[in-house]
Amino acid sequence: MDIEIKSWLYDILNAIAEIESFFADRSMLFANYQADLRTKRAVERNIEIIGEAMSRIIKKDATIQITNSRKLVDTRNRIIHGYDSVSDDVIWGIVVRHLPVLRVEIEWLLEQ
Repeated sequence: MDIEIKSWLYDILNAIAEIESFFADRSMLFANYQADLRTKRAVERNIEIIGEAMSRIIKKDATIQITNSRKLVDTRNRIIHGYDSVSDDVIWGIVVRHLPVLRVEIEWLLEQ
């Protein structure tokens, strides 16, 4: 695997781990997320990183298959350019539904 792609995959994995760490000492509940502005902004920043890394991977090698890769890039763009229309519900949905799947896929790709 290309060294740049491998580096970006590790960036994604590290961003996922950081998001998970925000909930290490409390329940992973939407209400907890929504009530904590710092956590919300930190999660959004890490999703930006994931989306940017994903964009670079797609541009470098379009044959790499990662579930919802385009949607993650689109979410990154929404956070950056449409910051006033970012939905807590959408971000939370990514955290609880998509990031666990993404983690497994990235770990699998890094093992290849």
